Amino acid sequence: MGSYCAARRTNRQASFSGNNEYATRAFATTSCASLSEDQPKDNPVSDMLVDSFGRLHTYLRISLTERCNLRCQYCMPADGVELTPSPQLLTKTEILRCANLFVSSGVNKIRLTGGEPTIRKDIEDICLELSNLKGLKTLSMTTNGIALARKLPKLKECGLNSVNISLDTLVPAKFEFMTRRKGHEKVMDAINASIDLGFNPVNCVVMRGFNDDEICDFVELTREKPIDIRFIEFMPFDGNVWNVKKLVPYSEMLDKVMKRFTSLKRVQDHPTDTAKNFTIDGHEGRVSFITSMTEHFCAGCNRLRLLADGNFKVCLFGPSEISLRDPLRRGAEDDELKEIIGAAVKRKKASHAGMFDIAKTANRPMIHIGG
Repeated sequence: MGSYCAARRTNRQASFSGNNEYATRAFATTSCASLSEDQPKDNPVSDMLVDSFGRLHTYLRISLTERCNLRCQYCMPADGVELTPSPQLLTKTEILRCANLFVSSGVNKIRLTGGEPTIRKDIEDICLELSNLKGLKTLSMTTNGIALARKLPKLKECGLNSVNISLDTLVPAKFEFMTRRKGHEKVMDAINASIDLGFNPVNCVVMRGFNDDEICDFVELTREKPIDIRFIEFMPFDGNVWNVKKLVPYSEMLDKVMKRFTSLKRVQDHPTDTAKNFTIDGHEGRVSFITSMTEHFCAGCNRLRLLADGNFKVCLFGPSEISLRDPLRRGAEDDELKEIIGAAVKRKKASHAGMFDIAKTANRPMIHIGG
């Protein structure tokens, strides 16, 4: 895997300190540690989770439901989506069996997604049982925050130890326009509740003409609160009417932030990080950028996805899926399931296609895939 990081490490020998703008810009695109550091020492990764490029897949995202209580424009087509009938979705027992299979093979992080995972009635039971899996170090959840504030204390008791809350605007009226629903105050309450319980990331999908004028307002939140604001480039999925004109590239977002916050400094990222992370002098929180479109991070990808309908997906932008639900329901033993998973992982490509090719490739809406 060293060859994958070579280009990104080219300029890392330089000293990146102080407020030197050139140094910050250079490090903003070159930080990458040795991927060999990702090899778990106490929970070795089985061959099932190693692809043909040597990447170790220790992170599983599990979508618990396709249902959501918002209708965000970048996720949900304007006319809605046809949801998978409930009998075709994975049951709690099936989710736990699959999760145990992955964790026993070397996965040490699970993120619960949706749809909106908090609307699933058995979310607390799922968290409790997942958190008890031997070898699992991190149990995370991505949520829109609408129902989170009242549920989070119990979820933390059940073993949830990381939360990402999606919030794309600080303006209530704009929130209603972007999500096609009310609820801005509830999300802000959820963010404050999560801070009180030691959680901090906030995800913000940036779209030109919608919320790109609020980037620095979001960064300002990190001054007094220990929040990690993660700006995400707008990504194409079926039905979200992606257009490159709506894309605000990482370089442009970075420029905006650097002009206002001159002490912005890049920090060393782990090679499997999806985000480029920064600190600002005097700020309690930090700022991150997820650059899937303009600077992909495929070389360090350690992520796999289990969809709510039981399909297994090795790349967010790849159209290929294979069902784990069907063999599960016909009585497949663990060895057969491992063989199916391992074969899919071995077929994973070195990187996803460019953004214009992705936009033309058939894929499911984000709400089907899982956020």
